[in-house]
Amino acid sequence: MTLARPNAPFATLRSWLDRLEETGRLARTKPDIPLEFTLAAIAKRLDGEKATLFPTPGGHALSVISGLVAARPWIAEAMGVDETDMLDRYRDAVLHPVPWSEVPSDTAPVQQIVVDGDLDITEELPIPVHNEHDAGAYITAGLVIAANPRTGIQNVSINRIQISGPDRLGILILPRDLHRFYDAAEEAGEPLSVAIAIGVDPLTLLASQAILPIDRDELEVAGALHGMPLPVVKCKTNDVRVPAEAEIVIEGRLLPEVREEEGPFGEFPQYYGPAGKRQVIEIDAITRREDALFHTIVPAAMEHLLLGGIPREASLIAHLQRTFPSVKDVHLSRGGVCRYHLVVKIAKRWDGEPKNIMMGAFAGHADIKQVIVVDEDVDILDPVSVEWAVATRFQAADDLMVVAGAQGSRLDPSATDGRVDKMGLDATKPLDADPFTFTVVHVPGEDDEALDNWIEG
Repeated sequence: MTLARPNAPFATLRSWLDRLEETGRLARTKPDIPLEFTLAAIAKRLDGEKATLFPTPGGHALSVISGLVAARPWIAEAMGVDETDMLDRYRDAVLHPVPWSEVPSDTAPVQQIVVDGDLDITEELPIPVHNEHDAGAYITAGLVIAANPRTGIQNVSINRIQISGPDRLGILILPRDLHRFYDAAEEAGEPLSVAIAIGVDPLTLLASQAILPIDRDELEVAGALHGMPLPVVKCKTNDVRVPAEAEIVIEGRLLPEVREEEGPFGEFPQYYGPAGKRQVIEIDAITRREDALFHTIVPAAMEHLLLGGIPREASLIAHLQRTFPSVKDVHLSRGGVCRYHLVVKIAKRWDGEPKNIMMGAFAGHADIKQVIVVDEDVDILDPVSVEWAVATRFQAADDLMVVAGAQGSRLDPSATDGRVDKMGLDATKPLDADPFTFTVVHVPGEDDEALDNWIEG
């Protein structure tokens, strides 16, 4: 069952899988691949090349999918735009959200099957163990949805979620909107109702990572990306609204005044996030499609990095261009785990401007710890081109800026209680330099396709 949405060609995970299969970007494994390590190893082996469908892994009745949006061009394709227009399209969706549309339960594919009462999540869902030292099986692609207890407006985030018992989940909640909602509920001595949606379309997945003020619903950004309201349905055991065409939804409550051990877990910086006492979700029900697909994201693989990186890029370029119209483009590099290292392309107007832009970038997102500012002739998606600019246009005594002891990412293993040292590099040409000094070498005719006629073999 699919709800009619003619303006959204990839309105469901399944329609996107069909597209990937038609274009040779979907691999299928043999049935019964082990859920512990082997599944993640295969998905990682194909990372950035193909999504992978795992039929009935570990002998489970349901199948697993991974690598849905493992390359930048794939995300642009899902959005229906050229890669060069991707950030603009995302920014427009953030600025012009589309309210969701609620549908009846009997028309919602995600509620075809309802399991409640005495349940065991590992019997119901095929949940992998990803990394060698992970504390156990983890849900890594679940959209955690909860409403602000004070306003009723929902928030969506992706959190690492550990399977701690048959109906019990440990969750890492960073100090953002969900944490504020939980604090408000806990202060009142009440649990916080939550839902975890697994297996959504690529645009809803991307929308979940939008950087928004509190009391802005990411599902409305998903509607804007689709060009029409996102169909949602009310959960069976609480008032949370979830994507009606998701594959699976876990309904539950974040318990007040309860903390249990969670972690370690392999995170996006390619190191383990440590164990600690974390909040706990008690499961009330699981709803799903009849033949549901369980989506897992392999930590630190391209799907993981891009889902975090592209919304941040869109937010950062909007932030910078409000003050610096010279900013033309931004890129969070893969080597910087699509979080920590930013490259900014500018049409430089005066010497010294790059350092102002660096400070603006650090203010734009706390995770940023390195900014390289380059000229318009540098391909910021090409690390070789960026390194060339640093090698030939940067002098440390004049062009380096260091900010000591600033707030950074708590998942950065080099941080000290979340404090990091930040660095900016001005790799732009001096405006008063002799133009010939920075004239790039060029062989006449080197781009002429007719040259191929001279080459034998």
